[in-house]
Amino acid sequence: MENNDLRKLLIQLHDEIEATQAVDEKESELLHHIEGDIAALLGHSEEAAEPSEPINIQNLESAVSHFEVTHPDLTATISKLLDTLSSSGI
Repeated sequence: MENNDLRKLLIQLHDEIEATQAVDEKESELLHHIEGDIAALLGHSEEAAEPSEPINIQNLESAVSHFEVTHPDLTATISKLLDTLSSSGI
């Protein structure tokens, strides 16, 4: 996936997180951590080098498990990002 495509996917995920109504503290915390990962990836998506800090894949995987029933669109976008990062070697 090209950097531009990754950037679009990250922006889409950011927008979906912004639109998500987190109902409890755990959801809010999980989404906050993912937002930090998105910001880190967006900061590096224009560069050829990999991010200097590792992306917390576990947060993304936890979000998929946690939101799959209540927020299917958010879950689908996170899953797509996980697939993309995996195929990119991140």
